[in-house]
Amino acid sequence: MDSYEDLIAADDVLLFVNAAITSTGQREFHSAAGEQRLSLDFLHAYMLGNYRDLYAGVLALDINDYNAVLIIRRLLETTGEATADQRRSEGRLIASRLATLPPQRVYRLFDALRRARVNNRRTRAIMRDWLSARPDLAFDAVKYRSGLKRALRHAHLAPANEELGAFVFAPLTRKHYATPLLETWRRAHYEQAALYELPYTAAEGFAAKHGIPRKVFLKRIAPRMTRLETLRLQESAHKIGTTEVQTDLAVMPLTRVATYVLSLPVEDRLRRRTQLTHALKSAAGRVAGSHLGNWGKVTAVLDDSFSAFGSVHKRRRPLAVALACHYLLAALASDYTGLWTSGRTDALLTYPYGPTPVGRRILDALDTAPSRLVIVSDGWDNAPPGLAAEVLRIWRTRLDPERRTSIVHLNPVYDAADFDVRRLSATVPTAGIRDAEDLPALVELAQFAEGRTRLAELITYLDTRAARMPSGHQKERAR
Repeated sequence: MDSYEDLIAADDVLLFVNAAITSTGQREFHSAAGEQRLSLDFLHAYMLGNYRDLYAGVLALDINDYNAVLIIRRLLETTGEATADQRRSEGRLIASRLATLPPQRVYRLFDALRRARVNNRRTRAIMRDWLSARPDLAFDAVKYRSGLKRALRHAHLAPANEELGAFVFAPLTRKHYATPLLETWRRAHYEQAALYELPYTAAEGFAAKHGIPRKVFLKRIAPRMTRLETLRLQESAHKIGTTEVQTDLAVMPLTRVATYVLSLPVEDRLRRRTQLTHALKSAAGRVAGSHLGNWGKVTAVLDDSFSAFGSVHKRRRPLAVALACHYLLAALASDYTGLWTSGRTDALLTYPYGPTPVGRRILDALDTAPSRLVIVSDGWDNAPPGLAAEVLRIWRTRLDPERRTSIVHLNPVYDAADFDVRRLSATVPTAGIRDAEDLPALVELAQFAEGRTRLAELITYLDTRAARMPSGHQKERAR
């Protein structure tokens, strides 16, 4: 039988994983940014001080980039406290996770390490290996020049070649560059046509310098933009007054598409119903993959109450996750029913409004006799308060003690006051969720939060996930 200490350790790890999936240190509906950061800092310090191996192992899970960077930074800052075996294991996890992070986040991490004066041999080696694996350092030199320059200096690294070094440290001293992209950047200082051959973020500054109208610039630079850059501009198109930038929504990630859909006025969603529905279903189908239609009879309770608005920093994020989960669960199930807390039946037109009658919707959901019930909610049940917890308790202890119906609660919002995501009931497992794409893995992870988790099983799960992590080459997302 597991020791009491092992059970506590397993609970601590699961609590930290929920925080690392959901919180980005930004304001949420029920807590300010300062509370979020203070709560997260405590959890990171607690995990690092008490469970260093497990803390590093969390890098193998689907935590958000913000917390992945925090873990990597704290591990590198405390290299002297790790054993030789720990350093080897951590090095593999750090390298694998860095390979999946957007390059701008990695350069910001390197800069934070520079400011903190973390310059041990392991840190320099990790920086060297990451830079050497970059597919195009000339591209990085143009798009992230200041970050690349500081990283090279801090790690005491020589540029890949003399020309790249000249560009990074003194770009205007040369009258010509043999590397086409570097030469294009040089010409863009005095040739307007050249800037349209640069990455969007680099070209944007030159466009302002040359006084090019925004609409003209966006129309001509569109072929050089990444899919995510294009989608971000589409989300704000009604504000900047342009429709010149368009992207193929059908190839965008599921949660991104849901976020975009919710940014549109209801009238636009009605007008573009066919296109938007196709984009959401296509994205959901890609995530479901080989599990398409394999989950049996599924019912979902989805929170579209007023608190699903999120905050000014994470606008409509909880609702976007719920909307994306709705389409993903429809793809995974052979028989699907989606129940919104508002009572709406048209998911495409949903918006944050009203109280949160989660308990009433759970009653409706159980009436459908599902084999799997998935609840996507921030855990605030207030119409009436506490009904959800009581319904789930009675269902689990009296009506379905054999657990014929699998129930899991996925919460997209971190509760800073409780150092965890808010739970609806102690009788059902709760897991944090950041992106709907992670739903299948999180449902698997939630099994460890049900009952008394054995630490050995959790460690085995972390090791298995670590073995699946990619290594070596990095790819810039959605380029």
